[in-house]
Amino acid sequence: MKARAILETIVYGEDIAALRRFYEGVIGLSVRRELEGQFVFFHCGDGMLLVFNPLASAVKPISFTSAPPHGAKGAGHVCFAATSEELDLWRKHLARHGIVIEADFEWPGGGRSIYFRDPAGNAIEFAEPRIWGIA
Repeated sequence: MKARAILETIVYGEDIAALRRFYEGVIGLSVRRELEGQFVFFHCGDGMLLVFNPLASAVKPISFTSAPPHGAKGAGHVCFAATSEELDLWRKHLARHGIVIEADFEWPGGGRSIYFRDPAGNAIEFAEPRIWGIA
């Protein structure tokens, strides 16, 4: 057996409302489901980006039909795919929203990435898939 795709990626932050505004309003993702103060789920390409409040997701679920408790401490990371041309457009778009680019560089093996932070301090990256040898 071999896993064939990542279905969901999770980042954590306590201010779910601010994170919704960021991922919906700045990054352009559409909300699939939200529970105020606890989580917001976004559709992204063929997968999902889940944003959990770690204070809520780390406690034991009320129902046996819920996922087990999970969470993280500290900043996480998520990387979105972008072409070289899209990276330049993202830089301009993020600047219009007052978001500071922390790094913009070419990887030694080829491909470029830009890094910035979401409102919870998670490291957000846009990168050319070729940094991983993906066409």
